[in-house]
Amino acid sequence: MAKHHIKEEQIAYAKWLDWGMKIGLLLLIITFIIYITGILSPQIPISDLPKYWKLKAHEYLSSAGIQAGWAWVSMVTKGDFLNFVPVAFLGAVTILCYIRILPIFFKKRDIAYFIFALAECLILILAASGLLHVGGH
Repeated sequence: MAKHHIKEEQIAYAKWLDWGMKIGLLLLIITFIIYITGILSPQIPISDLPKYWKLKAHEYLSSAGIQAGWAWVSMVTKGDFLNFVPVAFLGAVTILCYIRILPIFFKKRDIAYFIFALAECLILILAASGLLHVGGH
């Protein structure tokens, strides 16, 4: 039976991805518990949620007085917005994993993969920044 060689960057990426997923899941559980127990009051009371369910996204944002994009960051003290933190963290895990393997590619003088990984980081960061406006949003 042939042995498979697993590259250093694959192991590093996988370890960070595994830890990122576990941390993100734990944070999701914690923030959900904070939300349902009412430790932090929500922006929108749970009893009012059904009236928002039928609305389109832009109607919901308008009627709830919420700004689109990264405006949620200013509302993390509200129980219903605190759970955005672990969601954003989980979205950033891929970027962190790529950043983790950049030094490995550089050390190996694997310039092509270094450039691809760096470009991937920059593209993901740019996409997450909200600076790009495409589609109907």
